[in-house]
Amino acid sequence: MRNDGRLSRMLHVLIHMARHDGPMTSETIARMLGTNPVLIRRTMSGLRDAGYVRSEKGHGGGWAIAADLNAVTLLDVHRAVGGPRLFAIGIEHPEPGCQVAGVVNEALGDALQEAERLLVTRLESINLAALIQTFNDRCVGGN
Repeated sequence: MRNDGRLSRMLHVLIHMARHDGPMTSETIARMLGTNPVLIRRTMSGLRDAGYVRSEKGHGGGWAIAADLNAVTLLDVHRAVGGPRLFAIGIEHPEPGCQVAGVVNEALGDALQEAERLLVTRLESINLAALIQTFNDRCVGGN
């Protein structure tokens, strides 16, 4: 199964945008990610609708940060870009009365709910400003 890279790709873009003076065009972002500008506009529109970026038309236009990056978490970005369910593992819905499937689904369901709660909590605890600070610290440190 192929991984969904929207979250990591958009976090990458947002860090570049925060460090860039002025707006970045969809074409510039697409070149940076090796993709199509139409795909960038489609994905960025979710961030715009959430109020995290704004788009400016015309000469000198493009995408720019529109929110306080201390207030935007990784979970916020995941939701804004229409990220998929956090886990692709699922349970089968058994035929009524199948005790084996019921036991298996109960065990898997509990484990998946616990893992999702943990991941959501972690994604909520990291904001974009912290990512940018970590990147800046690494650049200053020469890594």
